[in-house]
Amino acid sequence: MLPWILAVGIVSFGILYYHFDPAVYGFFPKCPFLSLTGLECPGCGSQRAMHAMIHLNLKEAFSYNPLLVISIPYILAAVFFNSDFAKERWPKTRTILFGYRAILIVLGVIILFAIFRNF
Repeated sequence: MLPWILAVGIVSFGILYYHFDPAVYGFFPKCPFLSLTGLECPGCGSQRAMHAMIHLNLKEAFSYNPLLVISIPYILAAVFFNSDFAKERWPKTRTILFGYRAILIVLGVIILFAIFRNF
């Protein structure tokens, strides 16, 4: 049941972001971190980037949030390596890509991105 709910949610958000540009419509949530500090968090620009990616405008999406665009292959790999097929067939690869060290590396990349995007 949960995969179906997740799939419906993803499709619903896809339709929403296809038809409504977050840069134009005000009903999309604003970043509280940006509002409080004036600094961009690692997620700032993600809504506009998703809208641009759905319209296949990767250059514009990259300008809004490069980390999101670059992370898409990693996210897709995570979905694949979480499947029962991949868990059984490539357990070492899964551990290398999504184990403890990988989590620390991803966290470090996110922190560095947050720091350098505000210079």
